[in-house]
Amino acid sequence: MQYTLSQTVSLSGIGLHSAEIVNLTIHPADPHHGIIFKRIKHSKDQGQITETQSYVPALYNNVIDTRLCTVIGNEHGVTISTIEHLMAAFRGLGIDNALVEIDGMEVPIMDGSADAFVKAFEEAGLQQQSAPRKAIRILEEIIYEEGDKRASLKPSIIPTYKGTIQYDNPFIGEQSFDFKLINGNFKHDLADCRTFCLLQDVQMMQANGLAQGGSMDNAIVVDDNGVMNEAGLRCHNEFIRHKLLDAIGDLALAGGLVLGEYESHKGGHAMNNKLVRKLFDTPSAYEVIDLYVDLHAPDQDVYVAETLSKALS
Repeated sequence: MQYTLSQTVSLSGIGLHSAEIVNLTIHPADPHHGIIFKRIKHSKDQGQITETQSYVPALYNNVIDTRLCTVIGNEHGVTISTIEHLMAAFRGLGIDNALVEIDGMEVPIMDGSADAFVKAFEEAGLQQQSAPRKAIRILEEIIYEEGDKRASLKPSIIPTYKGTIQYDNPFIGEQSFDFKLINGNFKHDLADCRTFCLLQDVQMMQANGLAQGGSMDNAIVVDDNGVMNEAGLRCHNEFIRHKLLDAIGDLALAGGLVLGEYESHKGGHAMNNKLVRKLFDTPSAYEVIDLYVDLHAPDQDVYVAETLSKALS
């Protein structure tokens, strides 16, 4: 079934690139509403935008930039960036419908993970709705490749995420992780895993006017001597876990639960969006179905697998 929030949620935090304080107000929404952003305050260079023009649905075909984060926009010039951690929290907790009012150009980075969003949503509570969840069932494998980078989707009755990263920096190195998006696993396995970057990349971005709000309070920073954050890592493979957190957020822009197995090698926001676009350009590779099984109920692994097998057979 579909879910929304039981009550309105408000959060504030710094924008990673603008260093401005951004306020979010996230409202419950009706079934089939989806996740929609609404800009309630606009920068001077955008001119006058009417309320009707201020809405941007969180959908893959509204993605306009993926270089440093995932950015969505509409035909009126309204943009919202760094949406991936918030979108991951929505999908990770099984929230299908919400209106996100935002008074800045980017979602606040919080601590660099989805943890603050998850905690706020759990405190507010979730409301089950009287409509089945829309799921995008993968029917045949879809692969997107660029050089040595690869991302794919293939059939699976359990939404599964697998990934591998490779960095020359020995303190990141090569890491792999597999994850099933069921049973509340997102909260326990991925939600608090933070974004990361190399010190030289931070310095380059800041020299170019980017990452002005970035700090070791909202990212893991790695140099030639290791992790610079005083408290270290939250888990030994936090780097790849965060990459899968990003992937869940990016694939949430498909507009429904992706019922299949995602796998990436050296993946990122651009690869994820191109993979979803290729999926929807291949009608034989998927079908949209009604899903009545609650994948997010805790301790339901066997039940979910057996019920889904029967329902989809």
